[in-house]
Amino acid sequence: MSEQNKAIVEQAYNNFKTGNIEALLNLMVDDVTWTLPEMEGAPFGGKRTGRAAVAEFFATVNTSQEPLRFEPRELIAEGDKVVALGSYEWRVRASGREFGADFAHAWTIQNGKVVAFHEYTDTAACANAYRKAMSA
Repeated sequence: MSEQNKAIVEQAYNNFKTGNIEALLNLMVDDVTWTLPEMEGAPFGGKRTGRAAVAEFFATVNTSQEPLRFEPRELIAEGDKVVALGSYEWRVRASGREFGADFAHAWTIQNGKVVAFHEYTDTAACANAYRKAMSA
């Protein structure tokens, strides 16, 4: 089961990297829970419930920032949980400011579908880039 769950998370990341958000959303249950930390100035932090809300999240991220690098490097699976460790870099579209951070993503997979996602990252790096964007 753990290896199957890792494969689902790998597919989710591949869909994200190629911009196939519809395929990514199809990996989720209808009432998926999607949580990111609140980051001052960034319009996409917080908890969302449901695929439509997650689709809106990805649309907001896309209009707000550009991915420069996205690298999930290690996947650790146990039961219905998969934790991904990695790093990313983004450019805030409004200002051109860049920021990067390490991340931990906690995924919960049940019956072959994503039921929950939670991101842990350096919120100060993101908030600083958005603060600079607001003052630019």
